[in-house]
Amino acid sequence: MNTRTDQSTLTNEMLQPLYLAFELSKKEWKIGFTIGMGQRPRMRKIDARDLEAVEWEIGQACHRFRLPETTPVLSCYEAGRDGFYLHRYLQTRGITNLVVDSASIEVNRRARQAKTDKLDVGKLLGLLIRYHGSEQKVWRVVNVPSIEAEDRRHLHRELTVLKAERTRHINRIKGLLISQGISMSVNADFLERLNAVRLWNDDELSEGLRTRLEREYQRIQLVNQQIRQLEAQREELLCLAEHPHVEQVRKLMQLKGIGIKSAWLFVMEFFSWRAILIWK
Repeated sequence: MNTRTDQSTLTNEMLQPLYLAFELSKKEWKIGFTIGMGQRPRMRKIDARDLEAVEWEIGQACHRFRLPETTPVLSCYEAGRDGFYLHRYLQTRGITNLVVDSASIEVNRRARQAKTDKLDVGKLLGLLIRYHGSEQKVWRVVNVPSIEAEDRRHLHRELTVLKAERTRHINRIKGLLISQGISMSVNADFLERLNAVRLWNDDELSEGLRTRLEREYQRIQLVNQQIRQLEAQREELLCLAEHPHVEQVRKLMQLKGIGIKSAWLFVMEFFSWRAILIWK
């Protein structure tokens, strides 16, 4: 969903919409309903991820505000760990939903509140009403990817995580050795060279330390294996796949200075699904 589409949808002439805001957390969700600035919000708590309760509460809110069942519902929640499944569910129920970038939300400078702090339901409802009234600058709406576009991002994101994990294991091994006055690189023959390592007093490494170092190195080997598998999968897709997004990667790699890693990331994160405006 892009911002232009959201705004045009929200600014359509609607008779008394029902506004709905979510405050999402791990164990429970707080939801609020209202029909305008002058109306006291209806606040409720439900178990987290209980979609049936969401639908039931929407019906109860319509009854509370004496609205027909066909009343259009406008909702919002802040982007976070819950991702986009709630957004997709609401869309299937005919609800116009906005996923909002927390860092973009307008705040009162006098209050000195961090823009990344989660806002309460009442504040979100007020901002939603203002946004519906064409005040676009109160926040920035997230462009929600399709399920397919979101799925395509897992390969390079997992690669990034695995490489960071490998670095952590290497640094942990080096840190354990440095604590004993030993400096050595962690490469393919690490375990063989570990046999010759001696402490400052010419003693061998203690059994507990040596066992821990061996296990850390085994984890590095597992991570390296998974990295190689993902890189091979990416190479295979690049050579054989006929999907439009893979063709974009091939074209981008024709530019000087751009390899497969950067091209893949740019396409999967930006060019293959985001609406990018080019100003001439």
